[in-house]
Amino acid sequence: MSKGPITRREFVRNTALITAAAATPVYGAPGRQEAASKTRSYNENMEYRPLGTTGLMISAISLGGHWKKLPYRFGTEEFAKNRHEVVSACIERGINYIDACTAQEILAYSEALRGRREAMYLGFSHYEHEMRFSEWQTTEKLLAALDDMMLQAKLEYVDFWRPTCYWKPDTDHTVVQEEAMVGALEKAKKAGKVRFSGMSTHKHDWAMRMIQTYPDTIQGIVLPYTAGSKKAHMRVDLVGDDWAGVEEKQADSMYSLIDVVKEHKAGWIGIKPFASGSVFKARGALNPATKQEDDRRARLTLRYVLGNDALSAAIPGMITPDQVNNAAQAVRERRQLDMAEARELDQAVGEMWANLPPDYQWLRREWEYV
Repeated sequence: MSKGPITRREFVRNTALITAAAATPVYGAPGRQEAASKTRSYNENMEYRPLGTTGLMISAISLGGHWKKLPYRFGTEEFAKNRHEVVSACIERGINYIDACTAQEILAYSEALRGRREAMYLGFSHYEHEMRFSEWQTTEKLLAALDDMMLQAKLEYVDFWRPTCYWKPDTDHTVVQEEAMVGALEKAKKAGKVRFSGMSTHKHDWAMRMIQTYPDTIQGIVLPYTAGSKKAHMRVDLVGDDWAGVEEKQADSMYSLIDVVKEHKAGWIGIKPFASGSVFKARGALNPATKQEDDRRARLTLRYVLGNDALSAAIPGMITPDQVNNAAQAVRERRQLDMAEARELDQAVGEMWANLPPDYQWLRREWEYV
């Protein structure tokens, strides 16, 4: 960590970190605790937040479906044992939501929950057969894919179906495609297969539009929120012949996603808090020499992202019970970062942006300001 004098830029960012963190108490708003005590796998040491208007209270730290850097192959006994142990550690710590977004993840976590399905809520996306691919962009095909994967995973119901949609800057769904997805979500809920519905995308402008246009169907969104993300307060725009700062809310295009989520009471599952492991010295490797420092960076990151009270949960991918315990510890630590901690996180974020792989450059471009 640098020991030189703090720069003005660092001071401004650190002050924002501390102010945002101080605004949110560790266990949420008054009156939430009673509702939380009735949720699945309740633990008094975990914080619970509402998933929008669904009525679900989910753990502020939940389990992301990915298992990057895990040394076991899907389908092996070692793999199944690892996922069962991680899910068990989550339940013990009061973590009660899993977000599965691939066929393998759905199968893995459905098996890990066998015999204890009511201990956790399950987010569901079979992205290989969803909106990212043109042949799966009709209501009928989406419902057929849902039925097929539920049958394979032996699931009687899904808590939160959130199809994975386009994400690249040069791709957009048409209104016809949007309506097809909304139709599938509503039909699945009416049939009792799905309790609540939403979507996942990496395009925050489009997510804002979907929340505003279909508030009864897009009850929750699955979107990035990293250690380096922050609320967009203004943008620069051409005013006459000069560039000038333009305050938000003067036009829809300047409106923060955070404001839209709050106004429409949508749930927000925050993915990629660690930017695909880039915030860590060891880039997410298992049991590295830098484990102690990386564990601390994980806790600082989670404390920071939970300062965004628009989030329902942050969902890091965790590959060991020890990582689960470390993440749960972050909830018990004070939410407010002191100046030294804020500066430490600022350095980690600088390294994180510098270490993003080439195929992850979009994460800073699209999700540093939201």
